[in-house]
Amino acid sequence: MDASKIIRKNCKGFEPYAAGKPVSEIKRELGLKQVIKMASNENPLGPSPKAVSAMKKALTGVLYYPDSNSYALKKAISAACKANVENIILGAGSDEIIELIAKVFFEPQDEIVMSRHAFIRYAMAAQLMGSKAVVVDMDKGLRHDLPAMARACTKKTNAVFIANPNNPTGTYNTVKEFEKFMQALPKNAYGVKPLVVLDEAYFEYASVNKDYPDGRKYISKYPNLIVMRTFSKIHALAGIRLGYAFASSGIVDFIERTRPPFNINVFAQAAGAASIADAGQVIKGRKLVKQESKYIYGELKKLNLEYVPTAGNFILVKTAPRISGKDFFKAMLAKGVIVRAMDEYELYDWARVTIGTHAQNVLMMKKFKEILKNTGEKK
Repeated sequence: MDASKIIRKNCKGFEPYAAGKPVSEIKRELGLKQVIKMASNENPLGPSPKAVSAMKKALTGVLYYPDSNSYALKKAISAACKANVENIILGAGSDEIIELIAKVFFEPQDEIVMSRHAFIRYAMAAQLMGSKAVVVDMDKGLRHDLPAMARACTKKTNAVFIANPNNPTGTYNTVKEFEKFMQALPKNAYGVKPLVVLDEAYFEYASVNKDYPDGRKYISKYPNLIVMRTFSKIHALAGIRLGYAFASSGIVDFIERTRPPFNINVFAQAAGAASIADAGQVIKGRKLVKQESKYIYGELKKLNLEYVPTAGNFILVKTAPRISGKDFFKAMLAKGVIVRAMDEYELYDWARVTIGTHAQNVLMMKKFKEILKNTGEKK
């Protein structure tokens, strides 16, 4: 059977998301004994011991379907974030929430506004539903140009995606900038302001900055706002796939109607509830990033490498003109360090590195120096 004859036309050219390879695969492919992963912005300290214990206890219940409404998890999120349960959405990672938003709200005639160099899954969601992705250039500091994004909104605009802080640049927009943007949004052909999907995957890291806006606090003021967060980053639970979002009860209701009934498994529900109640998990993660970002910045300066100061747990590093981002990725991979090339984000001169433990960071910077020395450039 030729499946291309029945596939939806907007899915014919659909390219899969290029996920980072696991350590085991790299070891097998390259014959390496030691490999460290510094590519996917995971928390190297690992999950809360309370979350691990909760998952072990959940083992006895795997013969039963999970709670379809994830009641205990929603209550834990509600208590930790001071949010009403009816304003909470849960997904198998933020990826599923993005897809659910697209499936529920995007039409082929719609335009979806986003920044260049923003998380690639936003454009993929628009493409999946046959909507048009309207891409707006970032400012010179590789931050979202919110005034330009507001101007890009037309009668056809149904949604705007804003990652704050943005992945992969690590930059963020301030309270004043966000509030001005929300007020400046024009109404669309549906007679309402476009949905604003505020992706706060790195919220716990960025919120130490006094001028960083906490999106959840704006839900009651802006009924068109959806604020996404995740357990994959500072909570170190990427492997169980768990994301959550805040939105008005009307938006939550429509998304709940299309959400798969058992999308959050028993381990995710147990681990999420335990982790979000453990304040120590966030404190440890923030402390590591604060200390180690200073170390990496210092080493990059010694190498005369440009970088973007980050509000997350990763750093965008400019490797050119010494070496392209893609070639740098390949060279680091051969040395047992997985970083992320930025070609898919149209940042060909850059690479993104996760902030790891001190031992990991020392090893990573050692490999940096070896590669740059081989380019023949002066350090």
